Amino acid sequence: MVHHGEGEYVHGNIHTNTIEGFWSIVKRGIIGTFHKVSRKYLPLYVNEFEFRYNNRENADIFGAAIRGC
Repeated sequence: MVHHGEGEYVHGNIHTNTIEGFWSIVKRGIIGTFHKVSRKYLPLYVNEFEFRYNNRENADIFGAAIRGC
């Protein structure tokens, strides 16, 4: 845990920047690309952005995507 109230914002590798950055990318993708997402398919969109985020430094992200098919 990180105790913001006590002035602690990072505790080793534990911080909130990573998850905040991820949700920022998801929000930007939905607003900018997909425009509207139904509750039914939201988990699929989150899975797509999870894949993109986890492979953001992969030079062959397309290859990684089609290997999963």
